[in-house]
Amino acid sequence: MTQVQTDMSESSFEPSARGVQGQDMADLTAQVIEAALRAGADAAEAVFAESRSLSIGVRKGAVETIESDETSDLGLRVFVGQKQAVVSVSEFSPRTLERLVERCVAMARIAPDDAYAGLADKALLYKGPAGDGLDIFDPTELNAETLKARALAAEAAGVACGSALQSDSASAGRVRTRWLMQTSDGFSGTQASSLFFQSARLIATDANGSMERDGEGRSTRYYSDLPTPEATGRVAAERTLKALGARKIDSQKAPVIFEARAARSIIGLFLGAISGPSVARGSSYLKDHLGQAVFGPQINLIDDPLRRRGLGSGYYDDEGVEASVRPLIRDGVLTTWLLNTASARQLGMVSTGHASRSLANPAGVSAHNVVLEAGTRSLTEAQAAAGRGVMITSMFGPSVNGDTGDWSAGASGFWFENGEIQYPVNELTVAGNLKDIFRRLEPLNDLEIRGTLDTPSILVDGLSLGGK
Repeated sequence: MTQVQTDMSESSFEPSARGVQGQDMADLTAQVIEAALRAGADAAEAVFAESRSLSIGVRKGAVETIESDETSDLGLRVFVGQKQAVVSVSEFSPRTLERLVERCVAMARIAPDDAYAGLADKALLYKGPAGDGLDIFDPTELNAETLKARALAAEAAGVACGSALQSDSASAGRVRTRWLMQTSDGFSGTQASSLFFQSARLIATDANGSMERDGEGRSTRYYSDLPTPEATGRVAAERTLKALGARKIDSQKAPVIFEARAARSIIGLFLGAISGPSVARGSSYLKDHLGQAVFGPQINLIDDPLRRRGLGSGYYDDEGVEASVRPLIRDGVLTTWLLNTASARQLGMVSTGHASRSLANPAGVSAHNVVLEAGTRSLTEAQAAAGRGVMITSMFGPSVNGDTGDWSAGASGFWFENGEIQYPVNELTVAGNLKDIFRRLEPLNDLEIRGTLDTPSILVDGLSLGGK
């Protein structure tokens, strides 16, 4: 490795324990940035992240897993001309931090040139107040006994719904994170967040020995926003029992309703197609569609990073660029790409505040809290209007051609006729072209806000179904 001459014969770093508290976190990142500049970096960015989590998994009334994780990591990204490198460490002694700076600057000097590398444009950085105005941190403490009790309650409530049911697994947990970023351009931002979650997954067996699995899970910023564990267990049981007796259907073309939890996958594919790095590489089937009608005129898709208690909420992205409420689709028209700094520069545009990164890698792209606005028809009304077809509740193994948008996935769900569910179906393949699906889909009125991507169920009037 190229050796970097630094001014560190006497350590530039204050002694630090593995855990970093309060102002020490900001002091540490500032010291690392200053050391990187002295070592020859033209610009630098340091991120400190700390996570504390605990989860309990149960099965058949007994604890199966206990997972406790406490991590503290510091990542450094440096720029030398048009070259960049990223290195992270999880131990913060003076010698380790000195080596972090040496290694990162040395790696940047021998990295290939990247014409689009660099810190975010200063004019785009968040300059508002710090604090938890978005209400994403709940200080509620949950110990292992409480989490165990919730997991067992979810499991017991589910199994009690029918003699055909047995537990596959149930869990409950909580996570706390702290995150701080500083740059040599003067940006400094901190964020603390919490997450509480619970789930139940059940197995149902019919008289012939055929088995089906399904479940339910929820995650919220605030403990008080979680449903009761009994409610989670009952939803898991209802879904699992309904799947018993699944049949195969003949291959055909028919209307398809994607239930909300499956519909999210369809909109997720759209978000992938408008990712700035994909568009900049020319590997997106929507790369020539900016400003054009991609969905029907009744469709609106909004990304809201400022949602109170949102799982993807934040005032700025992972490069410090200010985030704002942004329509991705307005009246069916594609209005923007999801851009970080590098992809924006490559496309001759400006960052949209969608940078997302780990401590060990340059920034990628992700959305915040995306919502497909609800339509007017109910699920029952859509089934009646469609007459006959499939309602898909789960999908797996998707295949997408990034250049054309051709798509297929394995699926299971229910066959309906005359607007009524007739029987469950499985071992099904659904296929079509995503550009065609986007143009023809109709959102229904069962939208529920739960996560970072929320949609109602959607109806597509005809897709290819592969069965027996």
